[in-house]
Amino acid sequence: MVLNEKQYAHIREELDNCTKPLIFFHDDPDGLTSFLLLYRYKKEGKGIPVKTTPKVDVKFLPKVEEYQPDKIFGVDLAMIDQDFIDGAKIEGKQIPIVWIDHHQPLERDNILYFNSRSPPNPVNECGAYLCFQTVKEARPEDLWICAIGCIGDWFFPPLMEDFRKQYPDLLPAHITKPEDALFNSPLGELVKIISFILKGKISEVMKCVKIMTRLESPYEIIHQTTSRGKYLFKRAEELDKDYRKLLAEALNFVDKQDSKLIVFKYKHQNYSFTKELANEVLYRFPDKHLIIGREKNGEVKCSLRGSDLNLPPLVEKALQGVDGFGGGHEHACGVNLNVSDFDKFVENFKQAVADSKKIYDERK
Repeated sequence: MVLNEKQYAHIREELDNCTKPLIFFHDDPDGLTSFLLLYRYKKEGKGIPVKTTPKVDVKFLPKVEEYQPDKIFGVDLAMIDQDFIDGAKIEGKQIPIVWIDHHQPLERDNILYFNSRSPPNPVNECGAYLCFQTVKEARPEDLWICAIGCIGDWFFPPLMEDFRKQYPDLLPAHITKPEDALFNSPLGELVKIISFILKGKISEVMKCVKIMTRLESPYEIIHQTTSRGKYLFKRAEELDKDYRKLLAEALNFVDKQDSKLIVFKYKHQNYSFTKELANEVLYRFPDKHLIIGREKNGEVKCSLRGSDLNLPPLVEKALQGVDGFGGGHEHACGVNLNVSDFDKFVENFKQAVADSKKIYDERK
């Protein structure tokens, strides 16, 4: 459902009528920029990145108890558990919760829920877009933050033309698709930097997030015009070295495969690059279906991609009888699995796709 001005005004009212908001956000470019847009408008509160899987459950209640917020916001989060909602209390009093999202709509009680994919007429407008529409009259200068989130989520709304007028060197005139902007423009480099600064120790991540709340221009990062922008650039540059090595390995692996489905599993001690790998491999091999997973501590955390698949129902079927959970968007999903069930999940996924499309060779 396209949110209307009344709904955006309602979100603004919720922001205006609190003094100590706690904002949970998905740890990707769309999630971070959604948080930044709300925080830079409110100038109060605290952000909590929800790492790897965009799910807020009872494990996050200690964060609520510690911070004692008067309101909770969730942005770009695929799931907020009812148990978390029911348990978010201070001295027995329910804390109001506002959820702004664009994943598969869910039924929840005692929460204000704004989802662009809710019926009727669902649309997939990403979190950064929804948050910018909420604050744009007060913060038009934050358009560049919104643009990073949109392109990071493969979304190219009309406001990208406004961004292009303001920053023509960051988004060349010939680029009109989000995937081209992501991998063939300076704006795409900014998206990668934002993605990489969200990786690593939480203390380092939050230091970078704090810097982002104070930036005045994208050039502070991309051109390193200030010391704070240079810090973010250098931080991402360190991770990019590891990413480039892993990307080369993944591309070489895919190039040797004849199968429509590519299953690439890796181990990396320090950082997860599954989302970035899945996006870039899909861009290079748009006809492939991808399961890219990182194994660590007895789990495999996967990113799935398929430009011609409706992934959520396939993932739901593949998870039957498997120790794991997941979900996401039509062409991009995330899954967390017990390592012992990884192969079973892959076989279930193959069968689910075969049942719907009959495209996999039984020998593969």
